[in-house]
Amino acid sequence: MAQFSRPSIAEVNEYRAYIIGKDGHIETRIDLVCADDDAAKERAKDLADSQDIELWQLDRRIATFTHKR
Repeated sequence: MAQFSRPSIAEVNEYRAYIIGKDGHIETRIDLVCADDDAAKERAKDLADSQDIELWQLDRRIATFTHKR
């Protein structure tokens, strides 16, 4: 009997990028799906051009990016 292997599924991880307002509180959340922490950091870093960003995966803070004022 022939055996079939399942196609490999690329692992993806869910992250949250929180936009932080001038008062230090969360203004909104952006959901990100990335292969790993480094990819998520790159995407979140791009968002920090105009606002401060905190990048989280569940209860683990990955990074904080402060835009240049």
